[in-house]
Amino acid sequence: MTVPVESRTADGIVHLTLSRPERGNALGPDLVEALLEALGRAAVDGARLIVLRGAGRHFCTGFDLSDLETLSDGDLLLRVVRIETLLQAVHHAPVPTLAVAHGATTGAGADLLAACQHRWALAGTRFAFPGAGFGLALGTRRLALRVGPDAARDLVGSGRRIEATEASSLGLVTRIAAAETVDADLESQAAALAIDAETVVRIHALTVPDTREADMANLVASAARPGLKGRIVAYVAALRARKAEGGNR
Repeated sequence: MTVPVESRTADGIVHLTLSRPERGNALGPDLVEALLEALGRAAVDGARLIVLRGAGRHFCTGFDLSDLETLSDGDLLLRVVRIETLLQAVHHAPVPTLAVAHGATTGAGADLLAACQHRWALAGTRFAFPGAGFGLALGTRRLALRVGPDAARDLVGSGRRIEATEASSLGLVTRIAAAETVDADLESQAAALAIDAETVVRIHALTVPDTREADMANLVASAARPGLKGRIVAYVAALRARKAEGGNR
């Protein structure tokens, strides 16, 4: 099996690639912890820009449910807490962050994109925020910072899928990038962000409120309600039923 996160540095850009394509780069414990470690290392090493991408067909398909049947409510609670820890580390990083989304970018994967300062998507990228479907308040405040409270309530409450063009019009995506020029565009972006880490932190503090403790408390309160696993199982079953019904039409 490959490493969970592939890392390379070029011209001050640290490229972190989620490398679990067989799982749609879903956020399992190994991937979350590897990303946290890589983010910390990039900040210490003086990166000018951290770029997040996904290997394979999708950027990130959300919360890894491949071993759901073996997990308890407590296991699931710990996993979502570590995902929120990751999202907070990205959102408050002392280095500018940029995600390049493609394919399915859903659930915690869409939250990962929303946590980044710069949010690019290739044409055809699909987004959805289904966490409310199983009772989790994960990433909603950061989403509201990007798209506004009304649009955030709509996206989270409905769980509906949106395409890259709508995501761009809402402000979730800051650029629809072309696959053939994205690497050159990243180099230009990094050159434009050549400011020191202390200044980045100060600018962030002046423009983004630090709600980390409140966000974690809200997440834990939503996840700690009895029956978390049951809610997720029911949501997955309903999703599969809708897909089967659509396929039979």
